[in-house]
Amino acid sequence: MAGLSGNRDGFDHGDVGEIGRKVGGSLRRNGLRLLGIGVLIFLVYSAYYQIEPEEVGLVTRFGKYINTVQPGPHLRMPFGIDRVIKLPVQRQLKQEFGFRTQTPGVRSEYDETNDESKRESRMLTGDLNVANVEWIIQYKIRDPKRFVFRVRNVENTLRDISEAAMRRVVGDHSVTEVLTFGRETIQSQAKQALQELCERYETGIEIEQLVLQDVNPPEQVRDSFNEVNQAIQERERMVNQAWAKYNSVIPETQGKALQTLQNAEGYATERVNRAKGDAQRFLALQTEYAKAPAVTRTRIYLETMSKIIPEARERVVVDSQLKGLLPVLSLSGQNQGGKP
Repeated sequence: MAGLSGNRDGFDHGDVGEIGRKVGGSLRRNGLRLLGIGVLIFLVYSAYYQIEPEEVGLVTRFGKYINTVQPGPHLRMPFGIDRVIKLPVQRQLKQEFGFRTQTPGVRSEYDETNDESKRESRMLTGDLNVANVEWIIQYKIRDPKRFVFRVRNVENTLRDISEAAMRRVVGDHSVTEVLTFGRETIQSQAKQALQELCERYETGIEIEQLVLQDVNPPEQVRDSFNEVNQAIQERERMVNQAWAKYNSVIPETQGKALQTLQNAEGYATERVNRAKGDAQRFLALQTEYAKAPAVTRTRIYLETMSKIIPEARERVVVDSQLKGLLPVLSLSGQNQGGKP
């Protein structure tokens, strides 16, 4: 009975312990294996990184710059030893001043009501007037190392120096230039001034474009300014019309005057040449007359009669010896044609 009470089910507890030890060892080995795999996966995950085609990566080790990597897959020291700062150097970045785009698209919606936008856009011109100037800058990261490490919070710095450059340029121009014909000049000068400031502060930024989005007078005087602007445009239109009339009338008058002068000069030349010809002809005739007076008189007579007779309507030929003309000529006061 005693033997049966010690092992009533016939099962060896020593075998159970052995099986437990084997199972425990197997579990520990599997656990260590899984832990190793997990650590390996974590190491690979923390060491691998990808740089996109439009980016470059700045690698830092414990915060110190190491190198710049180009697009593609790369490895780094895990556990946060190496960190990578990705910068879109091929992408064109943009900042807006005086307004904020709420919904971009074909018909974008803008917000111009916040206090920050109003403060940015309100500027003093060179003739002590106020204008609301809204503009956009488009830029690229030219030097990634300078962009990250030379200036703290470089985007805010860019906003500040852009506003300073625009205010300086606007302050050198009158309100009429800012609002009308001087916009291209202001854009060019502001872009150049902003790029110089970016170089001076070593921001690593290249300004590609600066565009004046909208320029308006303050809302309180906008109606009055529009009336003045319309009056200026009307004045310019009338001046242009006057110049057009001037350009159409004056050249025509000048042409007529020149034609009259040329006609007068031609007439004077013709009269002088004719007088000289007549004088030469008379001198030549006098010379011939001196050689043979009778012959010359006869020739002159014949030439004169050859010109007169064809023009006469009636011709009467009489004898040079005839004493009276009454039987020949009519005394009634009319000729055969019925005219006196």
